Amino acid sequence: MKATINTKNASFDVDLNQPIDISIPISNSPNSPKAWCVDAAKIEAVVTQNFTGDVNLGGSVNFRNIFFNPHGNGTHTECVGHISKEFYSVNDINQFFFVAQLVSVTPSKTQNNDLEIGVEHFSLVEKNIEAIVVRTLPNLNAKLRMDYSNTNPPYFKNEVAEFLIKNNIKHWLVDLPSVDKEIDGGILACHHTFWNYPQQPAHHKTITEFIFVPDEVLDGLYLLNLQFAPFVNDASPSKPLLFKINNYVSKF
Repeated sequence: MKATINTKNASFDVDLNQPIDISIPISNSPNSPKAWCVDAAKIEAVVTQNFTGDVNLGGSVNFRNIFFNPHGNGTHTECVGHISKEFYSVNDINQFFFVAQLVSVTPSKTQNNDLEIGVEHFSLVEKNIEAIVVRTLPNLNAKLRMDYSNTNPPYFKNEVAEFLIKNNIKHWLVDLPSVDKEIDGGILACHHTFWNYPQQPAHHKTITEFIFVPDEVLDGLYLLNLQFAPFVNDASPSKPLLFKINNYVSKF
């Protein structure tokens, strides 16, 4: 199915039969990626004295419980409720399609051997996009099974969050467990800046972490379909899809 999309800033074509899934699923595998010292996700059949929720064990249906942490197991999308005293749910966000730009960046090493991502990596970001998708280099397949706990992964300098605000970008997707430094004393500078919390909380903005963008997906503009499960919570497992944009025409 092909469609022509018209926004207030541009028009373009997309093939809706060619989605690019950049999520990492939550699975029962102990090799699934995780962070923040959480356990691996568990998917277990419900078994009671009178019921077996596994067809292979004699049950009539598969009927499983799932135990996971949305922030620590797999791709997830979070809202300002992640850092607020007030309760905000990601499920209250009701727009799911955005013009996005995929940008590949190589973090810079600091004097403390940290790996930082600064605003200099975003000089080629287009005007009038709504979402930014960040792929860090090197783009190792180990991201699909990495336990990031206590590894001090790359992180963004606060100036990047300020840049995104200045450019009216509302959705920030990264292939890291967090946009902030793993251990920063609870400051979470990028989270607070991007969501403008506590001054004027930006309820409509999201951060999506733990994505994976394959090497064959080239940097550039895409239509983003940001799908997430309807949990009434600050974060939810998500399935962001990219669609290649063709025949892009700016209205400016």
